[in-house]
Amino acid sequence: MGSITTKRSVMTCFSEEDNIYCHQVRIVLAEKGVNVEIIDVKPENPPEELIILNPYQSLPTLVDRDLVVYSANIIMEYLDERFPHPPLLPVYPVARAKTRLMMSRIDEDWYSLADKIDRNIGDVAKHRKDLLDSILSINDVFSENKFFLSEEFSLVDCCIAPLLWRLPKYKIELPKQASAVKAYAKRIFERESFQVSLTNTEKAFVTKDSEQVTV
Repeated sequence: MGSITTKRSVMTCFSEEDNIYCHQVRIVLAEKGVNVEIIDVKPENPPEELIILNPYQSLPTLVDRDLVVYSANIIMEYLDERFPHPPLLPVYPVARAKTRLMMSRIDEDWYSLADKIDRNIGDVAKHRKDLLDSILSINDVFSENKFFLSEEFSLVDCCIAPLLWRLPKYKIELPKQASAVKAYAKRIFERESFQVSLTNTEKAFVTKDSEQVTV
C-alpha cells in the first residue's frame, strides 16, 4: 500500500447507505457513543482517499488516526476494545468464543442467503424460504433472554438486527409462530443506538404492514 498523506483528527467510517455490514458497524458506533464522521460511499465510485487507504476498497472501512481497519467483524471487535464501555463481548474466553462462533454462523447461514436474495441470484423464492425456515428454527432461543443468548446487548445482536430489519425488503414476512423473534426485534429496533444507526435508505425499508419501529 502506498504512503498515506491524509490523516484525520476524528475517527472516520466509510460506509454505504444500504449495506448490511456497514449497518452492523454503525450500530456499534452508536452503542459506544463514538464521535465519528460517517462518509457515505457509492461502491461504483469510491473516493480517492478510500482507494489509497484500503487496497480492496471494501466497505465498511474504519480510520482511527494511523490505523485503517476493514472487515465488519474486525472493526466491531476493535471498537469494543478501543471503547470498552459498554462491553459488547463477554469477559470470559469460552463465552467470547461462543459469541464469535454465533456471529460466524449468522454470516454463513443467514447473510449468505440474504445476499443472494438481495442480488437476485439463483432461486430467490427458495432462498427466502430457507432463510425464514432457519430463523423460525430457533424462534424459542429468542425468548430465553432479553437479548440473543444473553441478558446484555452484544455483538451478536449487532449482527442479527440489520438482517431482521431488512426482512420487508427481502419480501419475507414473519408468521404468527415467530412471536419470540418479533418481540426480540421490537426490543432491538426501539433501542436508541439502533435508531441512530439507520440511514435514510434503511428507514425506507419500513412498510405499513411491517413490525419495524422508527422515531
